[in-house]
Order: sequence, then structure tokens, then C-alpha cells
Amino acid sequence: MAECTELDLDAVHAENSGKCRFEWPIPEVTKNEPCCLGIDEAGRGPVLGPMVYGTAFCPLSMNQRLVEMGFADSKTLKEDERENLLTAICNATDMLGWCTEIISPNYISTQMLKRTKCSLNVISHTSAMGLIQYALDQGVQVSEVYVDTVGTAGTYQDMLSAKFPGISITVSAKADAKFPIVSAASICAKVMRDRVLKSWRFNEMLPASASEQYGSGYPADPNTKEWLSTSLQPVFGFPQFIRFSWSTCDNLLDAKGASVTWDDDGEEDDGKAKAAKNTKKLTQFFTAPGAAKKAKPHRFLSERHLEPVSVL
Repeated sequence: MAECTELDLDAVHAENSGKCRFEWPIPEVTKNEPCCLGIDEAGRGPVLGPMVYGTAFCPLSMNQRLVEMGFADSKTLKEDERENLLTAICNATDMLGWCTEIISPNYISTQMLKRTKCSLNVISHTSAMGLIQYALDQGVQVSEVYVDTVGTAGTYQDMLSAKFPGISITVSAKADAKFPIVSAASICAKVMRDRVLKSWRFNEMLPASASEQYGSGYPADPNTKEWLSTSLQPVFGFPQFIRFSWSTCDNLLDAKGASVTWDDDGEEDDGKAKAAKNTKKLTQFFTAPGAAKKAKPHRFLSERHLEPVSVL
């Protein structure tokens, strides 16, 4: 039987500032029969920890077996129930495959705040498409895909249908409660996020005042609020465990972070415009002060050593 109690997360911790995939062996039957594939995520809203996208797939002929395994929306299940279901998924090596993509909080924030900003929806869509492509690349005979919606369901479905022609795509709200294969993907995503949170390796030296309990990660959680407040370093801000692009972090930094004064603080717009107007052009540095500008002769004249004359 497959063992899911001690999944090796070393690769996740080695790349906790980017994103990485955790892959489970592909059942041979999924390469020989038409399969359904489900996708769901865990940790989209929290201010700390990664967002995890999960996919699960199995032959269409095994769909009833999924129902009998008792999958349900992972958010309605207790932690031990989710763990038991992941063990059942791992043990169903004859028919059920799965994979997760762990997207670090640092990756999320840097994508959302870079010069060409990337929204959380785009990050989510990219991850979902990547997981579908992963299954296809592994030889899985995907014929039906079910996805929990991010953004407008119709627009998302059209985008996926254009990306994967020939595959039946269904994007729906609450898909994890409607389709057992999405429920299985939801379980994989949620359990992986739980385990990554529990075993997170901090690369930074946390303040001595930092609380040991960071809660669920949602801004309304009292434990999360306390942890955010006590882990804030006034000069360097938050560790990479935090999604610093969230407004919750902005507010805390404004309230408790060290104030920074830039040299141009307080200048008016007209003052900046005047300074820009008075700034020398680069070409001015190659002309002697007061030197008169002399027109360069045309190439036709210079090649023939012809010069203008004023007296004949």
C-alpha cells in the first residue's frame, strides 16, 4: 500500500520562494482509457503560506468508485478526515493519479507587485492549465475536465476550451461539491497546504516576540493577527512566509514599520517638472561650452573632398 503519512517535502522547502510540483505515480490504466480530470485549489485567500493547486484523474469507468470512496468538499471536512481521504487516494494506485503545484507566498506577491502586474486570477489560471498539460504530457487520456471557477465561469471555460480543443471542459462554482473528481483534487490541495504550513522552514531570523501559533492564515483569525503583529521586523518587514502584497500587511507596515523619508519627499509636481526641464541632455556633454554648432557636411560632399566656398 502507498504511504502518505510522510510525504517528502524537501523539494518544496528548497524552493519556498518560487513554485514547485509534487507528483504521484501515474496509474497505467489512465494511459489506456478515457479519463476525467478535476482541478481545485486551497489557500487562495490567506495572508500567509502558499496557495496550492491540485489535480486528480481517473478513468471514466471508475467514477462510481470515486463516489463510494466518500469524497466531499475539503472545507467541510475535519483535518483527520482529509488525511484519511488522501491516504485512500494514495492507495488507489490502480486507478487514481494526482499532482499538486505549491505556489509560494513570495512568488504570489512578487508577481502581483512587479512592473507588469499579474493578478491572482491569472496566477490561478496559469497553474490550472499547467496541471492539465502535465497530465497530457504524462500520457493520461484526458477526455473530460472539471474545474472550480476562478473569476467568471463562462470566460474561464472558453479560455480552457480554446487552450485544450477536443476535451470537454466544465467550469463551475462549487465544483468540489458537485463532481467527485474535483473533490479528490480539493483533498490533495488542502492536505498538501496543511502539511507545508506545519513544516515551513523559515530562512529568516524571526523576532523573539513572534508567536508560535499562526492560525489558519486568514486575516480575521485572531492567532494569525497576533502572529503577523509579532513577526514584523520594523526595518526588514515580514518573512517570505507572508504575502506582502495583501493590504493587511500594508496596514501593519504603515502602523509598526520604520518610517522612511526619501530625498524627493515633499516636492510639488511643478517643482519636479521644472527640475526635469533644467536637466541637461546627454549630447550637451560632448560639446564644448559656448561652442557654435556646425552642420556636418553631406556624405556626398565629404567623400569627394568638396567644401563650400564664399569667394570665387
